[in-house]
Amino acid sequence: MTRFQKSMGIGLVIVGGFTWVASAQFQRRPVLSPPTSTSTTIEGKTIRIDYGAPSARGRKVMGGLVPYGEVWCTGANDQTSIMTEADLDINGMKLPKGNYTLYTLPNEKEWKLIINKQTGQFHTEYHPDRDFGRVPMNIKTLAEPVETLKLTLTNDGGNKGTLAIAWEKTEVSVPFTVLR
Repeated sequence: MTRFQKSMGIGLVIVGGFTWVASAQFQRRPVLSPPTSTSTTIEGKTIRIDYGAPSARGRKVMGGLVPYGEVWCTGANDQTSIMTEADLDINGMKLPKGNYTLYTLPNEKEWKLIINKQTGQFHTEYHPDRDFGRVPMNIKTLAEPVETLKLTLTNDGGNKGTLAIAWEKTEVSVPFTVLR
């Protein structure tokens, strides 16, 4: 084998090694809090929530990962957004149609839903001066734990619906009405 052939062989091994290391560095890792959404149509109008859905993965969620007494982004990664094509009455709060960010204020015995007028921010960029309003939520303990955060919008018939948030052994919900 000539010196040229030996150096080419060594060069190919080095290039191959760099390629392997580079490809390993840029391989897609699993998304830990995948983007997801929930929506419902009531009276011909769509209401939709987009959020990142984290999983518990053995962590204490309520009172731990989701601290009590602090505003929570109610999801992960990007902000949790709510879009409504209709004016809504959310447990007494009159919300004009449009786009908003959704937060919650969790406590062990009570939760509040927060609708914020700022949109497009990272989920931890909360500005209370931009709150549209806050309303109390119903809370219940679930018999079986929910591993991955789940938000749901349901059509309850007529012009009524419910927004629910479930994670670990806690479910909170709030009724809403599509205003005619």
